[in-house]
Amino acid sequence: MVIQSLKEGNKRYVSNDLTARDHSAMVRNASKGQYPKAVILSCLDSRVPVEDMFDKGIGDLFVGRVAGNFVNEDLLGSMEFGCKVSGAKLILVLGHESCGAIKAAIDDVKLGNITAMLTKIKPAVVKSRDFTGEKTSKNDAFVEYVARNNVISTIETIRSKSPILKEMADKGEIKIVGAYYNLKTGEVIFL
Repeated sequence: MVIQSLKEGNKRYVSNDLTARDHSAMVRNASKGQYPKAVILSCLDSRVPVEDMFDKGIGDLFVGRVAGNFVNEDLLGSMEFGCKVSGAKLILVLGHESCGAIKAAIDDVKLGNITAMLTKIKPAVVKSRDFTGEKTSKNDAFVEYVARNNVISTIETIRSKSPILKEMADKGEIKIVGAYYNLKTGEVIFL
């Protein structure tokens, strides 16, 4: 039901039929508590408006953001809080088209803390060696292939590094799924 709700919200977003909301009232109502049904792990990219793309308002989603939508200990702990403590039923790892972090990982960028950050995305680059065609950040098809593999790798990491979330998923208490956002159309494609 949560996935279906996100899909329906995305259809409204794509057709520019977003729900009118009284954000001031939502802020006041949310101060009493929060009960989001989903945890979304998204990229830092400013072109990926998570709440809008699913037509959700204040208090509807837990949203974690990091360039390249990978997980680390802090994000895993946040997901565990969202699901085990607060009752979210879905973890959605959301990659997107033309991701700068993916391109930087492909290019093996070395710059400050970005270097360490990219080590968490590089497994997806390695996983993408089977791509037939030019394997550079200038090839949009390769960037998309790596981005989708990064979503899959991130889901695998969530399951392997969080016994709590793995157990919840194995028992059917939550689902852990991936999706890919098309910047040109606004469509979210569930993988």
